[in-house]
Amino acid sequence: MATAKGYAAESADSKLAPISFERREPRPDDVSIEIDYCGVCHTDIHFAQNDWGVTQFPVIPGHEIIGRVTAVGSDVTDYKVGDTVGVGCMVDSCRSCSACESGLEQYCLEGMTATYNGEDRYDGSITYGGYSDRVVVSERFVVKVPEKLDPASAAPILCAGITTYSPLRHYGVRPGDKVGVIGMGGLGHMGVKFAKALGAEVTIFTRSESKVAEAKKQGADHVVVSTDDSQMEAAAESFDFMLDTVPVQHDLNPYLNCLTFDGTHILVGLLEPVDPPLEAGGLVFKRRVLAGSLIGGMPETQEVLDFCADHGITCDVEMLDIKNINEAYERMKKGDVKYRFVIDMKTLKAA
Repeated sequence: MATAKGYAAESADSKLAPISFERREPRPDDVSIEIDYCGVCHTDIHFAQNDWGVTQFPVIPGHEIIGRVTAVGSDVTDYKVGDTVGVGCMVDSCRSCSACESGLEQYCLEGMTATYNGEDRYDGSITYGGYSDRVVVSERFVVKVPEKLDPASAAPILCAGITTYSPLRHYGVRPGDKVGVIGMGGLGHMGVKFAKALGAEVTIFTRSESKVAEAKKQGADHVVVSTDDSQMEAAAESFDFMLDTVPVQHDLNPYLNCLTFDGTHILVGLLEPVDPPLEAGGLVFKRRVLAGSLIGGMPETQEVLDFCADHGITCDVEMLDIKNINEAYERMKKGDVKYRFVIDMKTLKAA
């Protein structure tokens, strides 16, 4: 065991604060990583505050990790000391089910092991995330960061990026398709960039008139203010895909009505019951599809990093001193970040 330093929530009511904890000893297939940067995802807040009732305290959040390899196990073949690498939302899976054998470890039939608040499949210990100075991960769940990418702004690609890239690829967005992106946050602004790079005509749907200029700055071809009935009527039955990044309950029916026949509405943000209920006729009479998508498997996570390097895509980030993480959480709740906080882990040394 090796002593590490991080930031943890000790209970649902406590602020995140410095903590010393033990990282497990590396196994033969492990990569030891010194963490340079870690993105801050809204999921981190949910776990820190036990919003879903499953948090095991203390919890050290963080699943958008970029760092440098400091040691490798005897069985490691793909990485060497000094490599810049990333770790995303999962650190293990059963590795043998049909999903895992297809490179879709996020859908492991036995359940993936999350980067934090998960249970190690070998010793039963609880996993701790990237708000820390180091991490030990099996090489299967490590990805290479292309030299073209800025490491800090690459960190959120490991969650916000892959979450929006994967469904666009899976459902087959092609040049000329009309894609609507619902929501203009960390996920939404990445969805715009990916859809544009895939050749689609992209429209942002936002509730706020104040975000119109920003949406176009991000590359959107058009903007629809969803609270404006006339704009929504004009958008009816015209989109091939709707990428829905909104993480809270909202009425899906007006957006489903914006799809053409055979159109697909993809949920990547909502994990709660759909409320108000769906009007099933809106699906049946137009053969529309309501779908969901969860991050991506390890091959696709490497693919998205390479895609970003090839197309010059990065996440818009605001760098963060870790001692300000609690204030950052409050700002995130208000939507006051464009579009992802990234912790500079050098600041942990002084925390």
